[in-house]
Formats: sequence, C-alpha cells, structure tokens
Amino acid sequence: MDNTSYSKKTIRHFMNPKHMGDIEDADGVGKVTNPSCGDVMKIFLKVEEKDGEKVIEDIKFRTLGCAAAISTSDMMCELAKGKSINQALKITYEDISDELGDLPPIKKHCGQLAEKTLKAAVEDLNKKNEEE
Repeated sequence: MDNTSYSKKTIRHFMNPKHMGDIEDADGVGKVTNPSCGDVMKIFLKVEEKDGEKVIEDIKFRTLGCAAAISTSDMMCELAKGKSINQALKITYEDISDELGDLPPIKKHCGQLAEKTLKAAVEDLNKKNEEE
C-alpha cells in the first residue's frame, strides 16, 4: 500500500476499523458491489425508536476491497451511528472523504459505494417494516 496517497486517518481506519463485523439480528442489511473494481460492501443496521424516529443504535460493515473501501466503510459507520435514519441518509461520499482527509480522486468511488450501501441497508429496513 502506498502510504503517500492516503491520509494518516484513512490508514488508521484501514488498519484498525472500529465497526467491522456482523450484526446477527440486524434490522436492515445492504450489500452493494462496484462492478468496475469488484469491491463488495455490506452494512448491517440495528435501530431503535427514540422520540418517534428510528435511530441507528449499532452499525457494522463487512467489506471485500482495497484500503480505501475498508476506510470509507468504517467512516460511514462512524458518521451514521447514533443518528436518525433521516440524518444518516444525508451523509454523502464527500462527507466521508472530508472526514478521512481527502481520498485520492481515483478512490472517490469507494466513498460512493459506502453511501450507496447505507441507502441499501435503509431500503431493506423499510421493506422489513412494511412487511410487519
């Protein structure tokens, strides 16, 4: 891995991700594959009702991909945890990149993948809620 192209914060999230893992009884699960690079990202959500809103109590990820894919997955989880679903859906790949200290332009798609995967997990959550 070429350390010169990644910020120290990106490397830290790659080497020691805080949110890697599964949630066995997840309320929502999203899985998205980037067809151009082959990265696969999966996000698990556990939510609870607080003041009439669904809030992300726990969020984890499993990512098969490069350092940037793993770092953006972890940062997405960090940014979304504790937020309402509506607040979390406003997180963009630019927010993720900014928090990591700017990803190299060639790795912008990793942040976009994290954004899409969170949205897929929320869609799954909403689908399950409609079925109940």
